[in-house]
Amino acid sequence: MTEADFVIVGSGSAGSAMAYRLSEGGKNTVAVIEYGGTDYGPFIQMPAALSYPMNMRRYDWRFVTEPEPHLGGRVLATPRGKVLGGSSSVNGMVYVRGHARDFDHWAEQGATGWSFADVLPYFRRMENAAGGEEGWRGTDGPLHVRRGPQQNPLYAAFVEAGRQAGFQTTRDYNGAKQEGFGPMEQTIHNGRRWSVANAYLRPALRRGNVGLVKGFARRVVIENGRAVGVEVETRGRVRVVRARREVIVAASSINSPKLLMLSGIGPAAHLKEHGIEVVADRPGVGQNLQDHMELYIQQESLQPITLYSKLGLFWKARIGAEWLFFKTGLGASNHFEAAAFVRSRAGVDYPDIQYHFIPVAIRYDGKAAAKAHGFQAHVGPMRSKSRGAVTLRSADPWERPVIRFNYMSHPDDWADFRHCIRLTREIFGQPAFDLYRGREISPGTDVETDAQLDDFIRAHAESAYHPCGTCRMGGRDDREAVVDPECRVIGVEGLRVADSSIFPRITNGNLNAPSIMTGEKAADHILGRKPLTPSNLEPWINPNWRESDR
Repeated sequence: MTEADFVIVGSGSAGSAMAYRLSEGGKNTVAVIEYGGTDYGPFIQMPAALSYPMNMRRYDWRFVTEPEPHLGGRVLATPRGKVLGGSSSVNGMVYVRGHARDFDHWAEQGATGWSFADVLPYFRRMENAAGGEEGWRGTDGPLHVRRGPQQNPLYAAFVEAGRQAGFQTTRDYNGAKQEGFGPMEQTIHNGRRWSVANAYLRPALRRGNVGLVKGFARRVVIENGRAVGVEVETRGRVRVVRARREVIVAASSINSPKLLMLSGIGPAAHLKEHGIEVVADRPGVGQNLQDHMELYIQQESLQPITLYSKLGLFWKARIGAEWLFFKTGLGASNHFEAAAFVRSRAGVDYPDIQYHFIPVAIRYDGKAAAKAHGFQAHVGPMRSKSRGAVTLRSADPWERPVIRFNYMSHPDDWADFRHCIRLTREIFGQPAFDLYRGREISPGTDVETDAQLDDFIRAHAESAYHPCGTCRMGGRDDREAVVDPECRVIGVEGLRVADSSIFPRITNGNLNAPSIMTGEKAADHILGRKPLTPSNLEPWINPNWRESDR
């Protein structure tokens, strides 16, 4: 396609959702620009192979941070999907909407029309959730969501241990009650990763009015203050894909601000420093970068029931064969099948700590931490006060941007992480784990004092791969806002941004679900439709939140 009504940069979580909704009815033409290749193949489609695609140059942009000063100068990976489906094709397939209060906070910060009452109908529209809470969950949307089989007894032990420690349990953390221990949800359907490529993009492409443009987006073309197309490079040839109505940037919280700045939209002094003509001086472009960090708290298992025995070549081949022919077995799950959302202390009104539980002691890259049976909890604070930025390294579109998260730059982050470690030890110490609990693998029982815990955090805290916030949504009179509540870039006509970069503040949990919701809601704004009727459902808030953490 050389021209379309709408040109979308990026086929990720929000981009594919918008392509699907904007093309409904056949009236509008949509061009989706994607640099990455196909998502076909077992490394992406087999859920249990999740550690592979985000470590493969073929599927990942291979971004890394600058040396992080508060983490001893460590350079951390910042994977972003470079493939059909974007990061939904390389992520951990965990489905978390976020807490209702997250979206109420967005609205309070100037994102009018994005409160929980406003966004819940869009979550429902996009979902096909098996076993979710009636009235709160969607049942006929394109995105299939399920719970894992939870056959390993360690999942039940984790939930029971939380209950024994005095915390709530919940049957559906994406329903009325997020707080508590319970089953974790997955974007897996019929044994396959249910990415937005499968859920949204392929059905949209079959309509005939959606085209896929293979190429690298260099900049948005702006004429007389209006976005009229996107400059795309394919095999060394540069051309412009023109937009009759609008250009929508949905290229991730890393690439979206980069593309805006290359197009002359961003902090004026920074653009001039790189010789870029200023179209719109928006100081907030690239700022407000946020992420979740997590630690792996690992315990040896006395019972040989963990996935450790399945890490050898024989079992990998057997699991792979069963999945390839039948889409069943251990290959058909991401193995994150139990979760928890809890509050860190009295006075916090909704959860600010998340747990993923998995019955093996292993890193996200698939490397075993210990030559033994074990289990682990991924744990981390949800609302860090640290902020970073994405800036240009040069005016060359092919140059990787400068990514500085400033992880752990706020003193509260250290206290929060120390609490996470000690709380996890308390949970693993409950009677529910008595049959299984061996020695502590990580951090290890010799790591006890605040100083020792801080050293462990500094050396081992990892990104949960949830970057967001770099094109913040807010009121048009807010100098730091990049887009208004209808996702329109302030200061440029015919241009919107809709992806995780517009989040004013990071949500409570994994970001794939709210990113898809953003695409769903943005599509209605783009089409000028009346937003879906706000919900009158009220979320559950722990009545003891002022007095206790549980």
